[in-house]
Amino acid sequence: MSTNIKSVITGTGSYTPVNIVSNNHFLEHNFFEKNGEAILRDNSEIISKFQDITEIEERRYASPDHNASDLGYLAALDAIASSGIDPETLDYVIVAHNFGDIAPGSTRPNVIPTLGSRIKHRLGIKNPDCVAYDLPFGCPGWLQGMIQADYFIRSGDAKRILIVGTETLSRVTDPHDRDSMIFADGAGATILEGRENTEAGILTHKTQTHTSEEAYYLYSGKSSNPEFVSEEQYIKMDGRKIYEYALKNVPLVIQQALQKSGTEITEIKKVLVHQANGKMDEAILKRLFKLYGIRDAPHDVMPMTISTFGNSSVATIPTLLDVIMKKEMKGHEFNPGDRVVLASVGAGMNINAMVYQF
Repeated sequence: MSTNIKSVITGTGSYTPVNIVSNNHFLEHNFFEKNGEAILRDNSEIISKFQDITEIEERRYASPDHNASDLGYLAALDAIASSGIDPETLDYVIVAHNFGDIAPGSTRPNVIPTLGSRIKHRLGIKNPDCVAYDLPFGCPGWLQGMIQADYFIRSGDAKRILIVGTETLSRVTDPHDRDSMIFADGAGATILEGRENTEAGILTHKTQTHTSEEAYYLYSGKSSNPEFVSEEQYIKMDGRKIYEYALKNVPLVIQQALQKSGTEITEIKKVLVHQANGKMDEAILKRLFKLYGIRDAPHDVMPMTISTFGNSSVATIPTLLDVIMKKEMKGHEFNPGDRVVLASVGAGMNINAMVYQF
């Protein structure tokens, strides 16, 4: 590994579906517990409590003619345009997702060819030395793609890499499960390039996988409605256990990444956390600063998009990064010399964190 080369973000892009789905969309749903018992509370009460906990007011769903690879392609185009590169010069196309391309009305994934190959094809890249592959790693997939790209670049194997996170979670949600209101669709992309003798770029990162008891906190299962006869499998989760797991472990992984880079928590200008659950992310931030003996985190250190975009899994962080990079989020910006943390948690159970300097 070369200590003189750093992986620098030179372009970002995103695609947010235009189909806005408000919480009122779920007023007529019939919700059931995971054990099949009907939830008898009024839906307006269920939705109100959901919004208080998650801070989600609306989310985006992909159009019927768009699959995950289409969203990823559009985000990739945006990133390429913002960087000004020739896509033929890309050494890798890494596409993070978890469910592949799913046709509307089905939950069955289509992953042959890989989404990486589909997106490379759509981009018209002829270069056979541009290697395209998929990375299923739960919600932390895009950030893990960034970490893998950093290894490729610092080893000298690559100079320029496209990392995409794309998902259509709305097509694997059970309409009879309250958790279905969390999930959304979207895509984000980043161009990472190797630069010599620069202070900017990826400084450090840290990843963990916990499986002893945690492997099935997120899983695929049948509908919660016992009368809904179907062979389809839906995304399911144990929300309480995930919350407790994330609160315990994510701050510690972030702390390890900070320690590896020699960065103090007070030097961090922004914390970009996977947009999973508003209250959970706020609790993670509070616990992180508490590790350093600081009671209250700065009020503007953690930008959030979850209230309007929902949880789009691998797309949440690159989408958030893109809107800030393009100065589309009021009150948030990146300046030269700023150090930021990127962190995610999700199925596996996997956690990763990165320290980046602009």
